[in-house]
Amino acid sequence: MPTTLAPFSRHLSFAAQPTLRRESRYDGSRLTVTRGGQPLASFQFTGDVLRLHDSHADDHELAYATMAALDAAFANGAPYALRVDIESRGARDRLHQIGALLREPGGARGGIAGTAHASLLWQRPELYMAASEGPFPLRYAMTDGKRHPLRPGKLDGVVYARHIPWLDKTLMLRAAELERDLPLLHRWMNDPDVAYFWNEEGDEAKHRAYLQGLIDDPHMLPLIASFDDTPFGYFEVYWAKENRIAPFYDAHDHDRGWHVLIGEPAFRGKAFLTAWFPAIQHYQFLDDPRTQRIVGEPRADHVRQIANLDKAGFSKIKEFDFPHKRAMLVMLLRERFFGEHLLLPDTTAPATPRN
Repeated sequence: MPTTLAPFSRHLSFAAQPTLRRESRYDGSRLTVTRGGQPLASFQFTGDVLRLHDSHADDHELAYATMAALDAAFANGAPYALRVDIESRGARDRLHQIGALLREPGGARGGIAGTAHASLLWQRPELYMAASEGPFPLRYAMTDGKRHPLRPGKLDGVVYARHIPWLDKTLMLRAAELERDLPLLHRWMNDPDVAYFWNEEGDEAKHRAYLQGLIDDPHMLPLIASFDDTPFGYFEVYWAKENRIAPFYDAHDHDRGWHVLIGEPAFRGKAFLTAWFPAIQHYQFLDDPRTQRIVGEPRADHVRQIANLDKAGFSKIKEFDFPHKRAMLVMLLRERFFGEHLLLPDTTAPATPRN
């Protein structure tokens, strides 16, 4: 990443939680964080140091403002490790406690409270998720002869949101609703480009039964993806242990998997792909911190999708035969996703950016 932060007029943090939502802007001199239009804190950005310039917020509010400033800085070109200078002990202690800051070796010196790492900050669920109560308690259940953890109930509405700087739009994932989303799904499933890979074309009654079945299935979560208020795609997120993929590899308790279709042709370009592709992985890792692996099973002849998966950090494990297709098993590790900063496109690559 570049070592200088380019000016930006708007970045939205805590986008999925209206009561926490903050906006940041950077004019080349000050990075200002606001809430509801009211300034909370301003920071100076120099090299690898983010230094608090001014704030009248209490310790609790300042901790959130600092998280928003870091989120905005990392998303807009700052180095992936920033030293943070804030004098508020309460805010520092809170940021240390949740891992948003790591203490400096030998303790705080010269006002430096610690170092913020993008790989850690991006794992704070409250920045991107609508709910962040922590992992669901572990208890085992049996489904169709498969032993697996009992899964939490499904949420309604928006479950994940993240501001995309290069589009200046907010990417949102929300739980699919039968009556609201059936017309969309029906139209998308009958698009020839989608039907070629999904093989689910048909009448509305078929798609009604299809979507209702997923809504009722505890191991599946159908999601509608939107940029701002414009729906463009459909995702299915599943727990691999109860899924049809489980017999084909050593599935762990909290492995996740996903399927995707981009229904609107206008949203099939690279700028959109670099936004939604890593976002769906980000959502799955944040939904339960025990999820260490995400798997996929694209058609083995879907060359473009497999190439995109490879660029997104997925490893090709093996080919295998589903009843309905020859598939490629791919897998993404949590450590690689966050450690290699795969949430954002690689703007330093000499050739084509990561997509």
